[in-house]
Formats: sequence, C-alpha cells, structure tokens
Amino acid sequence: MILFELKADSRGLDELPSTGPYATYVAGHPDGRITRRSSFNFGAYQGGIAGFGRVRVFGDEIFTPSAGYNMHPHHNFIIMAFVLKGALTHINTLVKVDTLMPGDYYAFSAGSGGKHCELNVEREDLNVLYLWMLPNRLHAPPSYARGRFDFSSDKNRIVPLAGFGGGLELRQDLKVSRLFSDAGRAYPYPTRSRAHGSYVFVIEGEATVDGRTLGRRDSIALAEADSFEIAAAHDGADILIVETIRS
Repeated sequence: MILFELKADSRGLDELPSTGPYATYVAGHPDGRITRRSSFNFGAYQGGIAGFGRVRVFGDEIFTPSAGYNMHPHHNFIIMAFVLKGALTHINTLVKVDTLMPGDYYAFSAGSGGKHCELNVEREDLNVLYLWMLPNRLHAPPSYARGRFDFSSDKNRIVPLAGFGGGLELRQDLKVSRLFSDAGRAYPYPTRSRAHGSYVFVIEGEATVDGRTLGRRDSIALAEADSFEIAAAHDGADILIVETIRS
C-alpha cells in the first residue's frame, strides 16, 4: 500500500544564513548559508511531513564553502549523515576530527548527551543527507561509528548500511539500505513485517517503485506489504531505502 508520494519540489525548504539570528548556530563567512530541503522535520523547521515511524528528520542539505553547524548539543537522537558531494568535516565529543567523502556515512547516537560540529572547509559546495531517528531506549551511552558505500563493489545490489539488516548498529527497529544500479534492472525488497513501513528516496536518476515512476529527489512511502519492487530506469540510479517500525 502506498502511503504517500513526495515530489522533490514539494519538500520543506529552509535557508539558514550565517548572519542574523542564525549567526551563533551557522558557521561561515557573511555570505555563507545552508539550504535544507526536508522530507521530514519538526519544530521550528516543520516544512516537510512530521515524521515517519521512528524517523523524525530527513534533510537534503547543501553547505556553501566555509559554512556549517557550530558546536551544538543533542540528546536522545540517533543522527546519520550520508555525504553525496564535497567533504564533510565532523567533530564530536567521541572522536577528534573525522572527514567524510562521497559514499561515506556516520551514525552518531547522542543518547544521554553529546555535542558535534559539522563544517564545509573546502572551496566547493557540500551536499549531505541527514536522517534523525528516535532511539529504542532513552539516555543510552553515546556512540559514534562510520561506514562507506562503495559505488564499484556495491553496484547492482541492495546494500544494508545500518540497522537490523547489517552494517552499522542502530539502537532502533530500523534499517537503512542503498542501491546504485544500471538501467533495466529490477530488485525485490522483502520487508521485515507488515508492521514496518519503507521510505524510498531517489538520490539521482530515475526509478520505478511499486509501479510509480520517481525522478531525482522524489520519494515514496509504502506499508502493509510483504515486499515491493524497485526498478532502475537510468544508469547510475542511486536510491536510499529507510525501513522503520511504524507503531
């Protein structure tokens, strides 16, 4: 069953300049800014849908050169970041300095409390997908881990990046997978149960999901099915799949 379809231009939009009321939060030169397109968000940034299952934020963010988030706190959230373009300099209270390139991703479980800073210190734009989810237990000890999606060896298969399917451990009944495919290939996606829902986001290219054609940055949410099919329409179709318990 299709719950909703979200086109790229129907997502929430926030412009966060490094001046004015955002100056202490957003780093950068006076003309630096972060542009955020939200599929899901909450609070002051409620531009997209108000969450899906355990997911509370799904943001497609572009940092201009020198822009970023100054050191700030989190607690009782699991935050994942997937670098699509550029280089992300990530500093948090569990590691010193981490640099993530396209294909790299991290999972930061803030738990009982943690701080981090995320910066674009390069001369080109940085594009990152952010996924925030609720943990299955409050005030757990913080943790940080990172992984890498290899566009060569991981091509033409659905690869689990984190959660119950493999990859990085997540303290939640949730799975994140990625597919990078040649055109003309179709992939069955078996769901964990009918109580789980799946959010499918096309990063690049075009794909058909459960019979619906989706272009770049389009997405769809499905539930109450034992499986669904993803078919790549273009070479280099790049797709992220988030499966979450809905109750």
